[in-house]
Amino acid sequence: MRNLFESRRQAFGPLGALFGLALIWLLVASCAQVPITGRSQLNLVPSQDLLRQSEQAYRQFLKKHKLCTDPSKVDMVRRVGFRIARAVEQYLAQQGQSRLIRGYKWEFNLIEDKQINAWCMPGGKVVVYTGILPICRDDAGLAVVLSHEIAHAVANHAAERMSQSMLVGLGGAVVAALTGSSSPYTTRAVLDLYGLGANLAVMLPYSRMQEEEADRLGLIFMAVAGYDPRAALDFWARMSKAVRGKGRPPEFLSTHPSDETRIRKIRQFMPTALRYYERYGRGKRGP
Repeated sequence: MRNLFESRRQAFGPLGALFGLALIWLLVASCAQVPITGRSQLNLVPSQDLLRQSEQAYRQFLKKHKLCTDPSKVDMVRRVGFRIARAVEQYLAQQGQSRLIRGYKWEFNLIEDKQINAWCMPGGKVVVYTGILPICRDDAGLAVVLSHEIAHAVANHAAERMSQSMLVGLGGAVVAALTGSSSPYTTRAVLDLYGLGANLAVMLPYSRMQEEEADRLGLIFMAVAGYDPRAALDFWARMSKAVRGKGRPPEFLSTHPSDETRIRKIRQFMPTALRYYERYGRGKRGP
């Protein structure tokens, strides 16, 4: 196997060097930064294309799913959602970072479904499932959920995941080229190992990192909207109890951190979130 890759590396020669230089240039040119955390991230996806695709996908989703018709529940989702969205807009404007949500048109819809779930597409298109409302219990609990999902969109996590997938796919093409003249069995085995390694070493850890980042940003976003971030501890304790025994994979095989890891890191970040609450949430506090 070693001789195989050595021969392919030599055959790749100048083309491989050119590819490497082009890849380095692409990575440098496509580097972006997450607000507040300051983390550098890769973004190979044009924002306008992403917003357009998200809008189309959101409309298609709404056509295929039943909207909740309970006025009190719908009002709760929209009341809390728009309060957080406006607070995020104001905060980013104060920091000179309004460009991060340029083109966003916030929309909050409640779907009649027992799933314990919610999500936010790029562009501010949010869906909440009725199944999560009993765990939220009140506005503060719902603020934990919506702030977390809004944080994913503001941090541009969807574009980052798509960019990573593109690079992993590109790497797979290089591996395929290096093993191109081998037997189909050898090529398939090498590609399978590459895919497994990329998933365990890159995609899953990055997904868990994004979840942690969304937790941190979400605490800040709910705080600047006037919701006490300490509500997150109670919410995630209830969530952990609700999903216990549902056959979750071990953390290293999951896209999300374990409940224990999540709650521990939220506790660690809570003093920072409370400082935002005191500084920006004052005067906005309410139900």
